Amino acid sequence: MTAAAGRAAVIAGIGSYLPPQLVTNEDLTARLDTSDEWIRTRTGISTRHVVSPGMATSDLAVEAGRRALKSADESQVDAVVLATTTPDRPCPATAPDVAARLGLGGVAAFDVSAVCSGFLYALATGAGLIAAGTADRVLLIAADAFTTIIDPQDRSTAVIFADGAGAVVLRAGNADEPGALGPVVLGSDGELSDLIEVPAGGSRQRSSGREPEPGDEYFKMRGRDIYRHAVERMTSASQQAVAAAGWTLEDVDRFAAHQANARILAAVAERLGIPAERQLSNIERVGNTGVASIPVLLSESAADGSLAAGQRVLLTAFGGGLAWGAATVVWPQLRT
Repeated sequence: MTAAAGRAAVIAGIGSYLPPQLVTNEDLTARLDTSDEWIRTRTGISTRHVVSPGMATSDLAVEAGRRALKSADESQVDAVVLATTTPDRPCPATAPDVAARLGLGGVAAFDVSAVCSGFLYALATGAGLIAAGTADRVLLIAADAFTTIIDPQDRSTAVIFADGAGAVVLRAGNADEPGALGPVVLGSDGELSDLIEVPAGGSRQRSSGREPEPGDEYFKMRGRDIYRHAVERMTSASQQAVAAAGWTLEDVDRFAAHQANARILAAVAERLGIPAERQLSNIERVGNTGVASIPVLLSESAADGSLAAGQRVLLTAFGGGLAWGAATVVWPQLRT
């Protein structure tokens, strides 16, 4: 394949998958010092889907990828990019296993790690492969079994996070056609990396010669600090992406933000001046599915009609790293 001037990445298919096991707020209150009212008020969540024993990120990714390929009417792609925070193993990457299980042969396959912003980072990566002529079609999957790194006794995280996977098929096309990905705005601030982390299990802790502290194998976050940074960064990135696309915020028909929690979503939308009727949301039913959040939201919204062809969509996310991003797309006609 050779590079071609003006090649754009166009969304040609979409799919998502949530594991069947459902956990309600009532299930959580039976083992945690919390209440349904407390959870709903602070997070906006009432139910979430979680993996069953023995189920891994790759299982979620394979099913979402299969559905996206079917949506795009494709049986083969040139590359598989998997965004995840919870790979099946630290080594090797999970994407090659997913590609093999999907029957995609020996295509290029690799993981992208940017926590809850991973889908946007992977979108930029897939678009880059297409723009360079390295690939004509890319299967981009975002999947997390996030509950596998959550302390089940920590009410600050156990009530929020859930599991799931979403996927899109990107194809080479023209920048002016529906589904063409607009400029992707990305950013990070590693000086604040300790705001969201899993302290144990990496080379830093392993090479120290010290055993990890109890609980350091679990995901930790400093909620109040994260709220402020998430609102500021998602708002700024969204403004930049809209300007780069040549839009105004009034042009945005649908706002698809990472489903972190209801308070963050409301604050970002308010700062951007996007009214409730233009906001897509599924956090009440599915919780925070990490990297899978945006593609699951897009897939479900396209299926239920709240997202329609021709609508201008603004995407934004924030996560550990710290890392954040935003992008725009005019939604195409897809088979869901």
